[in-house]
Amino acid sequence: MDEIRAARPADWPGIWEIFRPVVERGDSYPYDPDTTEDEAKALWLASSQTGPQATYIGILDGRVAGTYYLKPNQPELGKHVCNAGYMVHPDMRRRGVGRALCAHSLEEAKRLGFTAMQYNLVVASNVRAIDLWTEMGFETVGTLTKAFRHKELGLTDALVMYRQID
Repeated sequence: MDEIRAARPADWPGIWEIFRPVVERGDSYPYDPDTTEDEAKALWLASSQTGPQATYIGILDGRVAGTYYLKPNQPELGKHVCNAGYMVHPDMRRRGVGRALCAHSLEEAKRLGFTAMQYNLVVASNVRAIDLWTEMGFETVGTLTKAFRHKELGLTDALVMYRQID
């Protein structure tokens, strides 16, 4: 990864180039596969109901290769635990982008004062992501039976994964 940094408004076209195909697949994010660009921008760049959201991009070979956000997972008494979501450009998969973004997000989360990170809805059929998150120190702490409506597989289990931040 050449650089990972906070996203700027001018980065949106590169983020949208990632967001659109990832969400259209309907296999990993609960967003509507027909999410419009304006809706996507509000989801990925705006503050959340639980607190401020920080969005980052990873640059590889001069282009936006991936993106992630960090936000409190819950308000007030649960805001020491963050939530993160990652997307990698389809052309940049299997090049270590997801791993680099996750490592960066753990460092950023610690810098921002979070003490743990939780993934609320990891689709059980997304084996590559589950393997990566496990390698990065996350544990599966629960299974949500048929919690995700997979575009091809129908109702699919999802995992809740958690990790303390050292």
